[in-house]
Amino acid sequence: MAGNLAGGSEPYPASPYFFSDQYDLGMEFRGLADPFADELVVRGDLDGREFTAFWLRDGAVRAAMNVNLWDDGDALVDGQVRVDKAKLADGDLASLVG
Repeated sequence: MAGNLAGGSEPYPASPYFFSDQYDLGMEFRGLADPFADELVVRGDLDGREFTAFWLRDGAVRAAMNVNLWDDGDALVDGQVRVDKAKLADGDLASLVG
């Protein structure tokens, strides 16, 4: 990657990422989602403000947003892992990463 400074063209493999903390709400977002085309799968407690939202395209995880939960789904986004929606919503996330 450092060679890119000298004119190389090696692609940057990491997913886009940002976070924000506002009072009692913390949020992390990783990946690139198209809210008009991607399918949304949510796991956790929306009312309790502890959940992870996943955006799927063609069955693969393209983006995830964690709210008051940390590091859920990072490997799924980075690997664009194909998942079963029911397991993604309620199953063990570690078992989905192959």
